[in-house]
Amino acid sequence: MASIAQRFTMAEVGKFSFPSELTSSPTGKKIAWAMNEQGKRNIYLAKGPDFKPVKMTQFNEDDGQEISSLQFTADGNWLVFVRGGDHGGGNASSTVNAQNLPTLPKVEIWKIAIDDPHPTPILEGDDFTLGPQNQLLYLKGGQVWSADLKGIDKPSQLFQIKGNVNSLEFSPDGKKLAFTVSRGGHQLLGIYENQETPIHWIAPSFHRYSQPKWSPDGTKIAFIKTQGGLGEAFPLLEPRHVPWEIWIADIASGEGKKLWKSPETLRGSYRYFFFSYPNEKELIFESYQDGWQHLYSLNLENSETKLLTPGDYMVEQIKLSSDKKKVLFSANTGASKEDLDRRHIRSIDLANKKLSWETSGTGIEAYPVAIGNEGTIAYFSADAQRSHLVTIQNSKGTKLLQEEIIPSDFPQKLLVTPKQVSFKAPDGTTVYGQLFEKEGGPANKPAVVFVHGGPQRQMLLGWSYMDYYSNTYSINQYLAELGFVVLSVNYRLGIGYGYEFHRPAYGYYQGAVEYQDIKAGGEFLASLPQVNSEKIGIYGGSYGGYLTSLALARDSKLFKVGVDIHGVHDMDKRYDSPEGFEVAPDYEKAKEIAWKSSPMPDLKTWTSPVLFIHADDDRNVAVSQTTDLIRRFDEMGKPYESILIPGDTHHWMKWENMIRVDQATADFLKKHLMD
Repeated sequence: MASIAQRFTMAEVGKFSFPSELTSSPTGKKIAWAMNEQGKRNIYLAKGPDFKPVKMTQFNEDDGQEISSLQFTADGNWLVFVRGGDHGGGNASSTVNAQNLPTLPKVEIWKIAIDDPHPTPILEGDDFTLGPQNQLLYLKGGQVWSADLKGIDKPSQLFQIKGNVNSLEFSPDGKKLAFTVSRGGHQLLGIYENQETPIHWIAPSFHRYSQPKWSPDGTKIAFIKTQGGLGEAFPLLEPRHVPWEIWIADIASGEGKKLWKSPETLRGSYRYFFFSYPNEKELIFESYQDGWQHLYSLNLENSETKLLTPGDYMVEQIKLSSDKKKVLFSANTGASKEDLDRRHIRSIDLANKKLSWETSGTGIEAYPVAIGNEGTIAYFSADAQRSHLVTIQNSKGTKLLQEEIIPSDFPQKLLVTPKQVSFKAPDGTTVYGQLFEKEGGPANKPAVVFVHGGPQRQMLLGWSYMDYYSNTYSINQYLAELGFVVLSVNYRLGIGYGYEFHRPAYGYYQGAVEYQDIKAGGEFLASLPQVNSEKIGIYGGSYGGYLTSLALARDSKLFKVGVDIHGVHDMDKRYDSPEGFEVAPDYEKAKEIAWKSSPMPDLKTWTSPVLFIHADDDRNVAVSQTTDLIRRFDEMGKPYESILIPGDTHHWMKWENMIRVDQATADFLKKHLMD
């Protein structure tokens, strides 16, 4: 079987543009964002009315150093950001040394003066908060520290407190600071004012308080209240309601009252992190209570809630305008059924609760921000061919920024448009996916199932708004270019199709019910007339690596070859060993199911060739997950190929490493599925 004539390389399609950290200035008409250009990450600024991008930094090396937490100061005269670390996983503030330098890079907080762009590191640190008077606070060792943005005074600890501080929120006038501090089984909400005034505790209890939000006049504070301590050893395999509440408290007295309690349902248990106090009349929060991720308004006078985003779709990337009169968000809905697998921008006018479309069509629009108060917005936009760029939109139309940075050899015009498909799992669940296929070629083509990670992700009919999945989209395009038919499966546990799809019973280590969807995807490919059913492979990373290894262990007859990229493999230790007399009544059964939900028990039936890939500074999936599986392969005398990448992380912070992994993945599949 010959492959179709290849028109572009993996490195060329891997040159996709990827912006991140889009933010707008609280005053004036300014936006800033970070742009990743083949591993060279820099910050750009654009000012209205023309919004011509200006490069504010000169980090011109593929060095694996991330840019995150980009923010304007309150006066709009400075940009502050973090350089270094990997904020897509655990241990985010730990340095990344993807270049394997003898001296470790630092994770630092940087500043840029807008009118004099000479980026300067302020200090080693991360996790900072900016105040309305240009204050800069950051957390170090669970304590609150203060830094001088102008660099005159040395950093100093703002106050001393027992426990670990984990969130900060300035009052509107900047004179007080709300913070939450963990003290074991409970978490308190405190107010710091100055060195002479004792810490003021807000409605202290044996529960956990989080996400404090000041009222616009600074006299009240709203927060989320959840259970504290450890409860009864309930059955592990039995889904249970997890309550959470919205409270409000008077700052002067510290007395609080409950405004709202989540419905006592599994849907109502799921808590999202968007929570806002935009005006004196209401709170805005996100909930799954009606089966979809939606926005609600909570009336502060009568505690009644109002659904703001009705319909069978989810909301994401929610942002308030600077005047707090409008809410912007992205949603997977629109005029066509294919919009279920896209993102478009919508807005809500909080004065009249009017819901409006900002974008529509066949593209992908994400991460909206409002610019000023006159209806101008910015967002990331892409389609099936062009990768993401920043777009400005107002009453005059839309303007795409930085088209000139797309490399001349990026094969934009040669990329296929994936098709939305659906098929049934054995238990009747409808599963969605995207089919990548190049026209022409042999009558019987080899095919590949792609399995995303997360698992709380959704692959789209175009370039993803997440860098990791823009990368896998480029791999799928390259495989299609080689002549493969590629199916990207949006399996259960993923987002975009409602609560029951996202949170099914018996998922992951409690039964891996979602594997049904992966096998059904392979069988769907095998049923297509243009696919050679004897030439089907599979690849995936992270959770996708787990499901890839499960597919190869259970169904090598269907999946003839696989690439397992930093996958999870051993579920045997998903439950802590019980201490004391009280043990969950189904503890032993749960451990058995966890073991059987992993590929380990089925290694004897794993006959398909496999390539294992893992970086050894992975903060999302420990490299030992692959090390231990390879040890078992060695003990059983099973053949395999492997690539270990020292120094990099789960997200291939160094572009050169990303391309190496992508190319190795495609080459391995091609070697085993194409003659």
